Amino acid sequence: MKHASDLSRRRLLLGGAALGAGALLTACTSNEEDEPSGGAQTAAAGNNQNAAPGEKVTIGFSAPAADHGWIAAITNNAKAQAAAYSDVEFKTVEAGADAAAQRAALQTLVAQKPSIIVLLPHDGKELNAFGLEAMKAGIPVVNLDRAFPDPLAYRLQIKGDNYGMGVSAAHYIIDQMKAKNVASPVIGEIAGIDSLELTQERSKGFADTLAQAGFKVGNRRAAEFTADSGQREAASLLQALPKMDALWNHDDDQGIGVLAAIQQANRSEFLMVGGAGSKAAIEAIQADNSVLKATVTYSPSMASSAISLARLIAQNKGMSDLVELQVPKEIILASETITKENASNYLKLGF
Repeated sequence: MKHASDLSRRRLLLGGAALGAGALLTACTSNEEDEPSGGAQTAAAGNNQNAAPGEKVTIGFSAPAADHGWIAAITNNAKAQAAAYSDVEFKTVEAGADAAAQRAALQTLVAQKPSIIVLLPHDGKELNAFGLEAMKAGIPVVNLDRAFPDPLAYRLQIKGDNYGMGVSAAHYIIDQMKAKNVASPVIGEIAGIDSLELTQERSKGFADTLAQAGFKVGNRRAAEFTADSGQREAASLLQALPKMDALWNHDDDQGIGVLAAIQQANRSEFLMVGGAGSKAAIEAIQADNSVLKATVTYSPSMASSAISLARLIAQNKGMSDLVELQVPKEIILASETITKENASNYLKLGF
């Protein structure tokens, strides 16, 4: 992608694996409007009424054009999950090149009066006004990945744990340094787009957790979530740190370039942690033939889950594992750590 704000952070599982996860989410939901309020009893009884076809709903969808693996997976997952429901009509609108173009496209979608809208915005702050307008018009909005600052701009916000990514990456590095008896490690960081709040959250989680162990980042560079920018910034960081013990790269897509720069520099004295959970990264971790030893996940099945939950909201249903009759207002998906020991479990989920 060409515009920096279009290159958000994220990662998602393609195809059947993500679809299965989303379908599983739906299978464990229930609460018809005329059901008693005993949600816990309904779940315990294994009543999956929500999995059956219900009221016909139209889900509008918008996401930036696929400029790399994670964004492509977002749209593919959403389409596949919607296709799994006979009671869902799925309408997509092009997001255009920037936030202004996406907002204009979404306005045309609103005019068609869909039951609910799911969108991954170019920029959450810039699309916040659209969310407010749609909600005021009676169309619920499910915001995906890039947060709206105003709680009134969305019915549901579902995203990955960006701060938690930094925490998970730091914990892995801390454990490895302690195992190697490295008391004062030299740690590098290659972030994503610094203007994005999600990048700032990742870096803060990383720095805060390192500080608890008395560690700190020795050199930090911001890339743009692309292989080219990753290679460029990694080459610069490697020159700045002639010796390093650990490196965290926020994004596995840009990690392709980061690993290329490391190979070109003939460096191997440190370990690297990735971010997101791409298939290529998981395979490299499993092969254990490079500095990449782990990656921290970012919201597997986020888009699939968003579609499943949007359907429930539009049908005025809740989730059977919750006592409440409505879908929650916000959901933050945990960031997990993939290592050689558990890589085989995650490989099928790689995007």
